[in-house]
Amino acid sequence: MNKRLIVKSILWAFASVGLVVAWARFSMGLGATTALTDDTPWGLWIAFDVMGGVALAAGGFVIAAAVYIFHLEKYSPILRPAVLTAFLGYTAVVIGLLFDLGLPWRIWHATIFWQHHSVLFEVAWCVMLYLTVLALEFAPVALEHPYLQWPILQRIHKLLKWLTVPLVITGIMLSTLHQSSLGSLFLIMPYRLHALWYTPIIPALFFVSAVGLGLMMVTLEAFASSWLFHHKIKTDLLAGLAKAASIVLYIYLAIRFVDLAVHSKLGYLFEGSWQSALFLFEISISALIPAVLLSFSKIRHRLDALFACSLMVVFGMVLNRLNVGIIAIEKSPGNVYFPTWMEISISLAIVSGAALVYIFCAENFRLFTDEKEEKKSIEKRQFEQPVFDAPSKVWLGDSLVQNISVFSIIVVSVISITAAMLPSKAISGYERDPVPVRKAVGWETIKIDGNRTGEFVLFNHKEHEQRLEKIHGEREGCLACHHASIPQDGPTGCYECHSDMHLSSNIFDHEFHQKALQGNQSCTQCHAEGQSKSRESSIACTECHQSMFQKIDTGKADYYIARSYMNAMHDLCIPCHQEQSQILGDENIPKCAFCHVHPPQTNEDRMQKKNVDAFPFSIQNGEN
Repeated sequence: MNKRLIVKSILWAFASVGLVVAWARFSMGLGATTALTDDTPWGLWIAFDVMGGVALAAGGFVIAAAVYIFHLEKYSPILRPAVLTAFLGYTAVVIGLLFDLGLPWRIWHATIFWQHHSVLFEVAWCVMLYLTVLALEFAPVALEHPYLQWPILQRIHKLLKWLTVPLVITGIMLSTLHQSSLGSLFLIMPYRLHALWYTPIIPALFFVSAVGLGLMMVTLEAFASSWLFHHKIKTDLLAGLAKAASIVLYIYLAIRFVDLAVHSKLGYLFEGSWQSALFLFEISISALIPAVLLSFSKIRHRLDALFACSLMVVFGMVLNRLNVGIIAIEKSPGNVYFPTWMEISISLAIVSGAALVYIFCAENFRLFTDEKEEKKSIEKRQFEQPVFDAPSKVWLGDSLVQNISVFSIIVVSVISITAAMLPSKAISGYERDPVPVRKAVGWETIKIDGNRTGEFVLFNHKEHEQRLEKIHGEREGCLACHHASIPQDGPTGCYECHSDMHLSSNIFDHEFHQKALQGNQSCTQCHAEGQSKSRESSIACTECHQSMFQKIDTGKADYYIARSYMNAMHDLCIPCHQEQSQILGDENIPKCAFCHVHPPQTNEDRMQKKNVDAFPFSIQNGEN
């Protein structure tokens, strides 16, 4: 078994694991497959797949600029592999983003709903456009295949070759914009991102580091292609890339340390914390050591040294993106994020899928233009009909069928094993831990903090009561919120039915009713005769308790199920606030920060700031 088959078998295995986990993620959600929380909403998929993937793909625009803009034609043999790597890298970024988005089917919204003040809006458009540009840049390579020599396709090929320079210029501009803009995402985190990584010029650092990383990634890719496809390494070309990378890395080091000095942060380097040790390790392997080594011509022309330096830069710069995106961000006490094996498997699967496509293109297209015999071998390569030696039943033709059989066995086996390893929550769905709700404190002004986390809302009950009484009358005003009451009770507190912060609650006590209605003889009083005794066959609670349920939305409510406390509060308050927003012309009223104020404010404080006399609440017919 040759090494290429072994490599592809390993890649197919990783891809198969990711296929199973992808099903779990998209069917059961993020909570069932990841370690993400409200405190850590960004994890491995953003830091590695998106931020790291974009940086790793920077070699495409760097080499394209060298060949087409600066006319360094000697680097044209590595142009096509660099463009393909960039195209696959950006495709992997988009796929990784789909996994991370809570609503991935809305990824297209950025094309319709424009937000000019958002950095993510600019990143989204640049990535979409640059991915299109890369596809057009690589399309001529695919159109050179012998099976695609159709007249119309050749005209498209000629047009794309003519558009090469404008496409390259467009790609350079787009890549420059979003490489730096990814760093701009962290400008709003001066108190969460550690001082050694936070800086107002982080966009510039992201761009410069991406250029150096791109040059070394192309070098590392050349070593991998040489090992897999037995191509001769062009030492002079790689030495030239290494020299340019050394200069870029020195610039990166200068910018970073001058910035630390200007902002009086050099002292953090020697504070003895794990952050300072991590920073020194990162800066050493990503820039300092490679920049020094690659300054010497003898080292640049040694293949083992080139390989080691390129590996250090790639690992170090990816570590930088992980540090900025995850590790160096301050977490709340007790919250430690470490990706689940399912998150890691998705990242490995995306990388493996991109590698498999790269190998396929290398085997079937004229990717390495410096090989004189490459075109001839591509033209001769045909998918022949199966050829067997009948007496011995030995396969004599191309190894395609044999390889497919091997890969099929690997895929089926790995999928079965991975499915068996999935945790229960990835199969049946993520279940929240119960969070019992406690009674709100106060009367005229109520402190609503159901789960006692300290993130409370001050609700002026007396003012709401008075306003709603004026609109609906004394009794109807109370029923606008207290739409149900337990037997022998007046207005019932929300927490008595909506008893869990995030989970729905069953408010029907079957055993209590059974005893109160004389045991099994009571069945026919609640369930229709001749039907199975189930919730569907039972009568409504209001049939007996006419004074218990007063105002309830029978169109969508299940009499036996009370929504979670949080949803009940939001469903009751938000529609009214939206109505008042239109009446008062204040778009802030329906926003979260209007009620969830830190530090909390009373309603009088809000009204004084808004310079209005009162808040004329109105709920039509007492319905939420």
